[in-house]
Parts: sequence; C-alpha cells; structure tokens
Amino acid sequence: MTREEFWTLAEEGAVLLDGATGSNLRRAGLPVGVSPELWILEHPQVLLELQRAYVDAGSQIIYAPTFGGNRINLMNYGLEEQTVRLNTALVRLSKEAAGGRALVAGNLTTTGKALEPVGEMTYGQLYGIYQEQISALAEAGVDLLAVETMMGVEETAAALDAAQSVCRLAVLCSLSVEADGSALFDGGAAEAVSTLQEMGAAAVGVNCSVGPDQLEAVTAGMKAVAQVPVIVKPNAGMPVMTETGEAVYSMGPEDFARHMRTLVLAGAGAVGGCCGTTPEYIRQMRDTLR
Repeated sequence: MTREEFWTLAEEGAVLLDGATGSNLRRAGLPVGVSPELWILEHPQVLLELQRAYVDAGSQIIYAPTFGGNRINLMNYGLEEQTVRLNTALVRLSKEAAGGRALVAGNLTTTGKALEPVGEMTYGQLYGIYQEQISALAEAGVDLLAVETMMGVEETAAALDAAQSVCRLAVLCSLSVEADGSALFDGGAAEAVSTLQEMGAAAVGVNCSVGPDQLEAVTAGMKAVAQVPVIVKPNAGMPVMTETGEAVYSMGPEDFARHMRTLVLAGAGAVGGCCGTTPEYIRQMRDTLR
C-alpha cells in the first residue's frame, strides 16, 4: 500500500486500527523479562486468536508484533543477530491471522536511546538500525508500516527516512505525548505533523500515554496543521498499579468509544487503541462511529 492508497482508504471514513497487543499478551501469560517477540513465536495461538478477534471487531489494519524488533531492543535479550528471522516470522503470523480480511502493518518503535547531543546515538546509527528492521518487514510482505510510541520528532524522522530508502510503503507515524502534546525527547504533536507530513508520512499522530478524554485539544491542534490523516490511538484511560504490579486501566469500552467519537469530530482520521484496550474496545468504537 502506497501513501496515496492509504489516503484513498481514509477518504471512506476514519480508518479503524487495532487495539493493544502487549497488555493482552501479559494477560495471556507473557512473563516479565522475556522477549515478547520470541515468546509469541513459542505461543503463536495467543497472537492468532487476539488478532483474529481484532479483525472480527472491525480493525481494517492490524499491527504485526514487531514493535520491539529492532537490533537495539533485541540486544537486551541477546537476540540482536536474529533481527531478520524474528521480524520475518512475526509478519508471517500476523498475515495468517489477517487471512486477507485486514491489512498488516509492520510495527516499529523507539530504541529508547536519545540522539546526539542529548544522548550518544547518532542519526546515522539510528537510520541504519531502522533500515535493517524495515528491510526485513518489507521483504516479509507487510502492506504498510507503523512507526509508533516514538519519543521525539527527530528519531521518528530517522525511521521515516530509513523506510523511504528501502520501500514505497505507506508509513504511519505516531508519537507518545503528554496531555499537552509535548514529547519526551523533542518536539510535540503538532510539530510532528508539520515535519513528518512534509517528509512523506502517510499519516501522523499520537498513541499511548493518556486516555482519549485528554486528547481533544491535541487532536484539534494536529488537525489544524494536517494535510494528511491524523492518527489517535490512546490508552484505555490512565492505569492504576495493583500490589502485584499489574496495570489496571480506568476506562471501559463504551466510554472509550464515546470519547473516540469526539476525537474523530475533532479531526482524527485513523483511530484505534493502545495499552489496556481489547477487541471489545474496537467493536464498540466501530459501532459508535458507523
């Protein structure tokens, strides 16, 4: 799918993305301290059932579970030399789950390493890291790319640059921001839209961090400068940590869908859920929006 083809899809109405993967895998038994990518391949049925449920609920695009599949993140588990193999196998699994009923996005995220001069990572190094993962995703046959939960505009630009160097796939970019729209490393939501759309992103927006009830002003601010669809993929409200360390999210599916309708009216053009959401959240959002 090219950027122009994604725009055509968005002209039909707000594009329905999927919901959370990580929080649902935790609930299904993913232990703390292990590679999610490797665990999924050892327990494929868990992901297949989850992603099929998202497709049944109305997701037009599901994200392959390659979120942490870059060399830097995989290094935490001694798996950096398996970058290509893991990304390839995980895409294959998501394509099986989609069964031709939904598009599959190759998913990538921050390395967590700040760029110079704040950190030690150079732009060239980061570009190479993303180029390796994106090449594997494109070769595995993803329909488009989703760069999400990014901590700053500059690192997102590096991922977008890398993508455009190896393929013509549409790239959806979203940053994790505070309720005021500011990002952790640099820039903010509106700046991200302005910068990344000029670089060729198919859609730009925000995901994770906060609930949809806190994003109306941020969404309107992005829409005011947007020439591409605006992505909004928030958490199910703010989490409360239990004594056992489990995150319990405060917003149920009906309230989530109601707030997401408000964000669509404020300008969101591609919507889904992040941490704490389930297929029921997507189903409720589909019914509320359509």
